[in-house]
Amino acid sequence: MNRVINLLLLGAIVAAVAASFAYLQLDLQALVGNGGLGQMGEYAGRFLHPDWSAGHLKAVWHGALETLAMSGLGTLLAMMMGMLLALPAAGRFGWPLQGAARLLLNALRAIPELVWAALTVLAAGLGPNAGTLALALHTAGVLGRLFAEALENAPPEPAAAIRLQGGSQVAAFCFGTLPNVWPQLLAYSLYRWENNIRMASVLGFVGAGGLGQMLYTTLSLFQEAQASTVILGMLVLVLLVDLLSDVLRQRYVRA
Repeated sequence: MNRVINLLLLGAIVAAVAASFAYLQLDLQALVGNGGLGQMGEYAGRFLHPDWSAGHLKAVWHGALETLAMSGLGTLLAMMMGMLLALPAAGRFGWPLQGAARLLLNALRAIPELVWAALTVLAAGLGPNAGTLALALHTAGVLGRLFAEALENAPPEPAAAIRLQGGSQVAAFCFGTLPNVWPQLLAYSLYRWENNIRMASVLGFVGAGGLGQMLYTTLSLFQEAQASTVILGMLVLVLLVDLLSDVLRQRYVRA
């Protein structure tokens, strides 16, 4: 019986792939024939000679700093917004505010960063301001939901003990709940910062600044050598941020 089910699933996958080719009307002959592969090889080969001129490297450096600032500030704003929304979303102010906060968090994270960037470019204009707002809005929805779940799963005993000793609700949260969930909140934030570095490099395609905007400009002008340098700059920036995030996680989360 299991063998028949597996064969049916395999047949369904093959049929879906064949139907996809037929529906999209892909012309493989036009893709690989008539010198298509050679042209693709020549185009890829032009990326193997990056532009190492001082002027272009300086521009890439400024673009990398802009991308880093966008991701860092966007993540920091998202952490603050996410915590403010996580408190009511965790049910600490009653069920009406809980439902409203969760609805808002769902709306924020349901819209991708690129869509947010397209909207914020219209509101804030071209440049890093739009990219920072786009990252902050989407990431606030993600972190707010994760923060709310962490608060819901936090042990209630420490906060309850502070309340029994006459402490205020704010003191109970700051000294009873927050120390238990802080490593988890920091781990979530660092992970989202890593993601935002990569996304900040892409938001420039809609005019949100940073290395992404440089890459879009160079590709639009068919400047493959300059585009190759920008891509290498993106890779180096992502690797450095991943390394820094791992160091911070080792020091403040896993410790």
